[in-house]
Amino acid sequence: MEYKIEVIPSAGKDLDNLEKRFFEQIKDKINSLKSNPRPHGCLKLTAEEGYRIRSGDYRVLYRIDDKNKAIYIYRIKHRKESYK
Repeated sequence: MEYKIEVIPSAGKDLDNLEKRFFEQIKDKINSLKSNPRPHGCLKLTAEEGYRIRSGDYRVLYRIDDKNKAIYIYRIKHRKESYK
């Protein structure tokens, strides 16, 4: 069963501010999480709950709810800004 993806409003604003080429790249990466929420290369965050995947110079930060089969995207930031 595939996971449902929910984009938290703060991440939605991050997406709205991206250039079109980065938006498409990140959108594809997020959609791939539906079938595999913990892909090769994802990192479990230590400072807060959740995971991180790379998409070029951008980082997608998300939480996984295995019980409800949902993924919550809460931040999408350039790597220089991701952890501030």
